[in-house]
Amino acid sequence: MKIMKPPPHGHGTPTLFALLSLSLLLLRLLLRLRFAAFRDAALSLHLLARLRLRPVLLRLPAGAGATTLRVWCPSSPSRKPPLLLLHGFGGDAKWTWARNLPRLSRHFHVYAPDLVFFGAHSRSASPLRSVAFQARCAADAMRLLGVPRYDVAGISYGGFVAYRMAAAEARGAVGRVVVMTSGVAATPAEMREMAAREERTVEEALLPETAEGLRFLVRRSMHRPPPWMPDFVLDDFIKLMCVDQRKERAELLQELLKNGAGFDPLPVLTQETLIIWGDKDKVFPVDLGHRLQRHLGGNSRLEIVKDAGHALQLEGAEHVNKFIKSFLLDERQTGPGVAVAQK
Repeated sequence: MKIMKPPPHGHGTPTLFALLSLSLLLLRLLLRLRFAAFRDAALSLHLLARLRLRPVLLRLPAGAGATTLRVWCPSSPSRKPPLLLLHGFGGDAKWTWARNLPRLSRHFHVYAPDLVFFGAHSRSASPLRSVAFQARCAADAMRLLGVPRYDVAGISYGGFVAYRMAAAEARGAVGRVVVMTSGVAATPAEMREMAAREERTVEEALLPETAEGLRFLVRRSMHRPPPWMPDFVLDDFIKLMCVDQRKERAELLQELLKNGAGFDPLPVLTQETLIIWGDKDKVFPVDLGHRLQRHLGGNSRLEIVKDAGHALQLEGAEHVNKFIKSFLLDERQTGPGVAVAQK
């Protein structure tokens, strides 16, 4: 019988280290390739399983130019009041409202569309890029869903769309309005001046193509940005959110800088309106919130969240959720005012 000699002491150590290194490399590659996609899938699962929201793909009327819109809708009827949430340029509905939907869906029948040219499913063959076009598409979607009356809340670009809906495209359907960190009160010339003062073009700032560009956007949008933003995570997010339909979104930006919400002069809304702003907003300074409140007068109120930037729905989620619930459910507006929420 032949007896096999054990390997010399330490002979297996290099192999063990090699396997460990390979495992770490594979894990890193997995994270690099799938981080944003995994987060996106997790958000979808959370909306479906926990919040009972389902995605519905709508074909809008022919006048919209072969337009489809994906809307996250309640999966079953309820007596909760309907609330339409409109996102900005920072992402689609899932990513924008990730910290708001769990709380708001307890109290409201929430509808959260991916605006046209955002996400993988909201697309259009129409050449139109105006805020009025977005407002008409959102209004058509709510009609197709059989919702005759609803409140609307929009942040940043979504605030322009919400204002436009309340003033024109869905004036008879919109009840109350919530506008968050949106430069509606700025003239197009003022917005172009603000954009010209930036370190880069508005397309480079809001539609980044590099990890450094996205890092700049996050730091510009948040008063307290994440301390660690590795390139591979940022690159993955760019592939998921910033590549598809980039040309069309750049055209949306140019149209916004040219014509704003498409009104001259800006009409005074007849609906009661809540304005929410972060006092550290570097994109649209809080002075624009005060200006909008003065413009709307007695039908409006301004809430300011301290130590929050432009991404108010993320940094000040607790306050935003509380303000929206209070304004739309618990209160009746009695006059103009300004309040400051402490962090």
